[in-house]
Amino acid sequence: MLAATGLGLATPSNDVIVLGAAVSLTGKYAQDGIDTKNGYDLAARKINDKGGIKIGGKNYKIVLRYYDDESTPTHGTELAERLIQQDGVKFLLGPCSSGLTKAILPIVEKHKVPMIEANGAARELFTQGYRYLFAVLSTADQYLTPAIDLAAEHAKDLGKTPETLLVALAVENDPFAQDVRAGVLDDVQRHGMQVVIDDQLPPELNDMSMTLTKIKALKPDVLVVSGHEKGALTAITQIDALKVYVPILAMTHCDSAQIAEKLGQAAEYTFCAHQWHETLGYKDDVFGSAGDFAKAFKEAYDYEAPYQAAQSAAAVHVYADAFRRAQSLDPEKVRDAIAATELDTLYGPVKFDEAGRNIAKPMVLSQVLHGKYVVVAPAQWATEKPVIPRPSH
Repeated sequence: MLAATGLGLATPSNDVIVLGAAVSLTGKYAQDGIDTKNGYDLAARKINDKGGIKIGGKNYKIVLRYYDDESTPTHGTELAERLIQQDGVKFLLGPCSSGLTKAILPIVEKHKVPMIEANGAARELFTQGYRYLFAVLSTADQYLTPAIDLAAEHAKDLGKTPETLLVALAVENDPFAQDVRAGVLDDVQRHGMQVVIDDQLPPELNDMSMTLTKIKALKPDVLVVSGHEKGALTAITQIDALKVYVPILAMTHCDSAQIAEKLGQAAEYTFCAHQWHETLGYKDDVFGSAGDFAKAFKEAYDYEAPYQAAQSAAAVHVYADAFRRAQSLDPEKVRDAIAATELDTLYGPVKFDEAGRNIAKPMVLSQVLHGKYVVVAPAQWATEKPVIPRPSH
């Protein structure tokens, strides 16, 4: 249940700051949870290697205390209570999905414990007036709107105008994916496009064949898929197996699902939503550049850094910055310092609104080209032009 870290287990001490987290090391979100934990651990190690955090003339090291929530909200709530009530943890890092984050927020608020989270992007988290919640990531409704904008820009390449484009959606029925859907629908409406399929699929998204049969019949120009890692792998595998063609395919969770690495040619030309990418020009004083972070992550864990790890590292950096500015370990003073954050990180700029959302950082869109996730939007970060329409195999 308690996961050891490379930093040792959290033990009461005068010269450490304990950050607690319930993350999914088993169950549905296990890959997200491992990415999250690795990002937290790497940031803590880097900060500690640079001397830790100086408060009142004394240096403190960050120590992380984890429990495995097994990807279940009820277990997550029990563990949040345990971290706060039994373990005496005064500062929390978030779990690894919107649903798991939503489950523990009432406990965080009740005990007035600040929580910086990096992997709960649903809009509903920020509409309840929570005072102790802060999120470094962009909200889910923003994830795939760049793909809709790109479709409108390239309508002519499909022999159409934006108003005549047909859009299909296949999204999991969970808070995150429903927000992705809401954002896409808003953008579709703004461009005057037509939705021909709007399928909301069950969790454990392991079969999309009925949706794909409809796609063959209705021939949409754009297919949007959101269903965490499982959904991304299912979509690419079944689109390839059933020989379904859509000119524009866009989805979430490409890099954490490793669609390019695992599925090769079948994944080529897929558009992918990213919170972050290693080619972006972001820098900070903990890791250096986004590319430096990616290199350090690959050396530490022997796989490419997904954005889930980068945003998790940024959450720890925001805490370190807030502790330094607060010059205190009083949770209320630290909470106020977090609220006042204006920080450049390897992950992008961080500045919170009153609801605790990061309002400073845009989403980026990549396309799988030559087996790599290549940034194609927004234009200021693009390293190649998008390939539209998707060539048929």
